Amino acid sequence: MTRIISADCHINEPPHVFERVPAHLRDRAPRMMRGADGGDGWSFDGQPPKRTFGLEAMAGRSKEDFRASGLRFDEIMPGNYDGAAHVADMEADGVDVSVVYPANAVFTYVHPDRELGVSCMRSYNDWLLEEFQSADPGRLVGLPMLPVDDGIETAVEEFDRCLAKGARGMFIPGLPQKPYNDAYYDPLWARADETGVPVTFHRTFGGTYQGPQYDDMVTSGKINLAGTVFRFFAGVQPLTYLIYGGVFERFPGLKLVVGEVNHGWVPFWMQTMDETYECEKAWANLPISRKPSEYCGTNVFVTSLDDYVGYDLIRNGWPRLADMVMYSTDYPHSLCLWPNTKDYVAKLLHDIPEDDQEKILSGNAARVYGV
Repeated sequence: MTRIISADCHINEPPHVFERVPAHLRDRAPRMMRGADGGDGWSFDGQPPKRTFGLEAMAGRSKEDFRASGLRFDEIMPGNYDGAAHVADMEADGVDVSVVYPANAVFTYVHPDRELGVSCMRSYNDWLLEEFQSADPGRLVGLPMLPVDDGIETAVEEFDRCLAKGARGMFIPGLPQKPYNDAYYDPLWARADETGVPVTFHRTFGGTYQGPQYDDMVTSGKINLAGTVFRFFAGVQPLTYLIYGGVFERFPGLKLVVGEVNHGWVPFWMQTMDETYECEKAWANLPISRKPSEYCGTNVFVTSLDDYVGYDLIRNGWPRLADMVMYSTDYPHSLCLWPNTKDYVAKLLHDIPEDDQEKILSGNAARVYGV
């Protein structure tokens, strides 16, 4: 029977997640506090939280009961923050392995006190690997955060530190200060290439918007529904520049996963990259030896939810998509497919060849994350 790996799940950090920072920083570490709406949320500046728990912790609630915010920490399911409880929720959904992204800890990327910000990332990483993942290391893949904006040597050092603790994948912010095709990142890509450990970003999650934007959740703390839609296309720009810039040519073992972007847009993107390359390669002199689309499924991967258009494309003539798509539930967010994975798999993957189903449900994630 085909295993099922959810390649995009999340935690909501418990109150003690930053207690591992050095003693001289503890009085300034972020804290969970009660908000004006009666819910609990994270404060990074000592002031009441900008948002309290809500849409990021909707598992266990019906859609009619969804709330943007206002939940207390004791009202959310323990699987949000307890590894053993998370595994129990996976069992209830028929999921064998869960790849777990951070939540509010990503705001440490924009904390003005960089010593504190980096220390909080390390504290989160230690909690994730030593407490959460250790509840069942064979079934939980925690993604520690790399401080890529704090000097690439610092990021590589944290990569190696977390690797020694059992990390099988690394998280990088969706909105870094330097674009990921910049040569600045080469030492990090080299370590990922050498070790075979993948790196992943999740939409525009982590970092800060550069220049004018339609919405900025980082500074406002507000949820914008239009932004929820737009962020499904967050992989187009960075992936195109990474491929055209020859990053995967220089580092052929580098594997990059983009979380929660689905895949219905991928065929048009592949077609556009290839057509543009073929038409303009005489003068463009791109540093690549393959068609741009051929890096998909070897170096570039995406996680996908209930993307009916995307799965229809696989059924009807785009089988190569199956090499780069990883099924996900997005537990415990408001979009999550939990606990109805079996029903969704039947609806999404019917009439897709069994070997392609296996790649989507577990094979791609298994070979990328080594589980």
